[in-house]
Amino acid sequence: MCKHILNAQVAIRAPCCKKFFDCPQCHEESQDHPLRRTMEMAFMCKKCKKAFRKDMTTYEESDEYCPHCDNHYVIEAKEPQAMIGVEGEDARIDSRMIKDDRVKDDPTRSLFTTKDVSDKIDTPLWQLPGRS
Repeated sequence: MCKHILNAQVAIRAPCCKKFFDCPQCHEESQDHPLRRTMEMAFMCKKCKKAFRKDMTTYEESDEYCPHCDNHYVIEAKEPQAMIGVEGEDARIDSRMIKDDRVKDDPTRSLFTTKDVSDKIDTPLWQLPGRS
């Protein structure tokens, strides 16, 4: 898994060391030699796990798809960015962390008020309002 490009669709085989990497930065961090450039690139699709080659001298728009599963692998890269936020699940799936501001708490209904004693545990039943 690449920490530089979050949505990498293919792994690229480095021609210098014959290993697959998600991006040039991953190669640079793990190897002690520079990445050699080539016009014939080998890719491995992350969707179907099959390898294929592309000639970059005759690269066309139709070559942006995996020949085995039609996965569109040439997409805009999503890079990790620092942000401040609340960690949690997706609010569309689990909304327990979201407070609904439309429902306001009733300030007169409290354990410390003497008007409403229906929620108090120590109150005998004969003292509850509406009882005789």
